[in-house]
Amino acid sequence: MRYFLCPGKTDMRKGMNSLCGVVQNQMGYDVRMGDCFIFINRTRTTMKILHAEDGGLVLYMKRLEEGTFRLPGYDKESRSYPMSWADLVMMVEGIQDDPNTRLKRLKAFRNHQ
Repeated sequence: MRYFLCPGKTDMRKGMNSLCGVVQNQMGYDVRMGDCFIFINRTRTTMKILHAEDGGLVLYMKRLEEGTFRLPGYDKESRSYPMSWADLVMMVEGIQDDPNTRLKRLKAFRNHQ
């Protein structure tokens, strides 16, 4: 599976259909191919991931309460930020090049008993 971060800033009010249009018109891909397309808002605090799987489309969303998403390098040939699963996990979790260093993230409150 391939992972592509859409260039530019995405309006997070967009739903599945609008994001499919962004994938096709701005990035030149077809979402039905099964790749994951990642969208980030202007402030880099909200991420949406659009993915087609057997049976339909899936849309994931993550909003940070603290910190921002760090963006990878842009690839002009693919008109995107091609990423691996590991790159996506590092971006979502705020892991920097040094795995012991992380960007600021809010810790989820869990009742430990």
